[in-house]
Parts: sequence; structure tokens; C-alpha cells
Amino acid sequence: MTDRHPVIPPGHESTYSRFGFAPAFRAGNTVYVSGVIGRGADGKVPADEAAEYAAAFESLAVVLEAAGGSIADIVELVSYHVDLHASLPAFMAAKSAAIREPYPAWTAIGCTALAAPGARVEVRAVAVLSTDG
Repeated sequence: MTDRHPVIPPGHESTYSRFGFAPAFRAGNTVYVSGVIGRGADGKVPADEAAEYAAAFESLAVVLEAAGGSIADIVELVSYHVDLHASLPAFMAAKSAAIREPYPAWTAIGCTALAAPGARVEVRAVAVLSTDG
């Protein structure tokens, strides 16, 4: 039987209980990360889009680390953009700073709004963790 369980990083317990979803779910070596947004230390979406996008990748890394992995384990990345064409240059710069080769599959989707007020991007991912050691 495959080991399956929610991944709840420290400090994210209220997300799980209050909103009824896990920040990620691990099934065997595969981790499905729910959409994350970029928030500053104050919990708010930064006014600066580059800071928001960098924070989104930092949040993604925290969730993957809680699952026993890292950004390097991502095999699929999906990003949702409130203004897709305007956000792509800054988002791609943040993505390039966070993700190295071999690059994962990536889909960028335009949308009209995200659940978090003021957020311009939400990122979700699928990661496959190494079975080594």
C-alpha cells in the first residue's frame, strides 16, 4: 500500500483546519503542492511584483522541504497570473532564480482573480522525491 498523507509545514496548521485543504499531499514519492502565493513577512502580498514572485517560490520551497524534498524535485509547475502577459517577464526572472536545470514542465495560465486579495500570481507544483537514502 502506498504511504499517503497531508504535508503541513509548521505554521500552516490553521490552513488545514480552517480551510479544509493541505498545503501539499504526499503519495509515495510524489508530492502535490497546492497553490501558493507570495506573502511578505507581514503576511501581506508585497506591492512589488518581483518581491511577490520571489516570495511565492520561497513558500513553495518551504512546503516541499516539509515533505522531504526541494525545488529541484519539481517535475511540473503551473502558474496562474492575474495579468499573464504583463507579469511574465518578472515572473520568469523569479522562476529562473529559483529553478535550475533540468527544468520541469511548466504551464502559465491567465485568470481574472485569485483567492488572496491583491495577489498577482499563484504557483502549484508536482514533485517526485528521490528514493535514494
